[in-house]
Amino acid sequence: MIDTPTVDIPHEETHGRRRPVRPSRSEAPARGEAPGATRVLTMSTIAFTIMFAVWLMFGILGKPIQNEFGLTDVELSWISAVAVLNGSMWRLPAGMLADRIGGRRVMIAMLLIGAVASFAVSFANSYPMLLVLAFLVGFVGNSFSVGVSWNNACFSDRRKGFALGLFGAGNVGASVTKFIGPAIIAATAGATYTLGVQGGWRLIPVLYALLLLATAAATVAFTPRHDRMPGATKSVGQMLAPLSDVRVWRFSLYYVVVFGAYVALSAYLPAYYVDNFGVDLATAGLLTATFIFPASLLRPLGGWVSDRWGARRAMYFTFFVMLAASGVLMMPNGHIVLYQPDGGTRDILHYSISLGLFVALVFVMGCAMGIGKAAVYKHIPTYFPDNVGSVGGLVGMLGGLGGFFLPPMFAYAKAWTGMANTAFGILFGLTAICLVWMHWTVHRMLGAESPHLSDELEVPVSPRSPIDSLTHEEARA
Repeated sequence: MIDTPTVDIPHEETHGRRRPVRPSRSEAPARGEAPGATRVLTMSTIAFTIMFAVWLMFGILGKPIQNEFGLTDVELSWISAVAVLNGSMWRLPAGMLADRIGGRRVMIAMLLIGAVASFAVSFANSYPMLLVLAFLVGFVGNSFSVGVSWNNACFSDRRKGFALGLFGAGNVGASVTKFIGPAIIAATAGATYTLGVQGGWRLIPVLYALLLLATAAATVAFTPRHDRMPGATKSVGQMLAPLSDVRVWRFSLYYVVVFGAYVALSAYLPAYYVDNFGVDLATAGLLTATFIFPASLLRPLGGWVSDRWGARRAMYFTFFVMLAASGVLMMPNGHIVLYQPDGGTRDILHYSISLGLFVALVFVMGCAMGIGKAAVYKHIPTYFPDNVGSVGGLVGMLGGLGGFFLPPMFAYAKAWTGMANTAFGILFGLTAICLVWMHWTVHRMLGAESPHLSDELEVPVSPRSPIDSLTHEEARA
């Protein structure tokens, strides 16, 4: 008997009985890769990497900004949060627009808009102004759904998981500022340059503005002028129709955990290392990079694993590893005090997490997130092949909004409890909810369609199997 990964099988009612229905492929005939697909993947990944760096630059700029403006931890958290908000809330319309007019046009427009907003950040002179400019520069975060739509239209199903995973590895841009930021800030503090640009943290947004302009020019020069536009003939209603499917919202919650938490931790960890382990900002940036790199660079591996063994298996792996790592990270430092009959006390079970163990566990969590991010997006072109822009946009939007809500939640939890590690307790709870919902869905499906298999993890292929009608590609979702 041959096992294949389980799938979320849609059903319809027939004479009181539920039977599986294949994900529709009537409007998505198998197509080869578009001319210039490799150039599209290369340039879109470069553009996304730089825009992701711009989107999350306040993670490393936060400490100098906090010192200059005299901000509290909660006030500082809102600077990153509003950038993440604007980089998430437009992902759905951005993905739909890319489906309709082509990803190339939308990507170039985002690069140009981001350059203007990033340059303006350098001239912020008050906390309210900084909030407004952080919000505006955050718009570049919506480039993710544009790139997903653009690459999805260019690649065949056979290579789509890997291509989307490689594009998504542009998340590594979050580490760029961690590497170059502290050195540039220290070397240029107090200097003044052309057009009144000041050194220190204010120089970083200007350098990013120049990179964005250069990338826009390269995208114009090297990518094919003619795009595939799968949504060109569809109405907005048709593009939004799949959003009524509960699976879209479940995938979105998964993405809150593997991507929203990634965004939040990328901004949260530098200050965490400085405040809790006493390292300097440059060291904190490097330690944070040990989380960002695996969470980004393993995304292509996650796409390959999902293509090879199925996205569901990859998600189980992701959630179990994240639960184990966050379960240790959320444990507070301290000890238990025993009050003895003679009135004395005795301290037992002393616990304090070392810097090395903390970095190792965060690294492991990053590895799981990298695989999980690709696994979530592997589901989308399989089940919604004609609406990748809208579905991918919604999943990305809600996942990104998780990155908006989590930093303030971390800050408020720390303020209320006095313990910074409560952030990992929040992450543990979210991961547990996702794992329970996913496993309940699998168990319910097996119990309804094959009661004798209700204790199995995967649905075996047999002459009577409810998934016999699924294609090989669909069975691996």
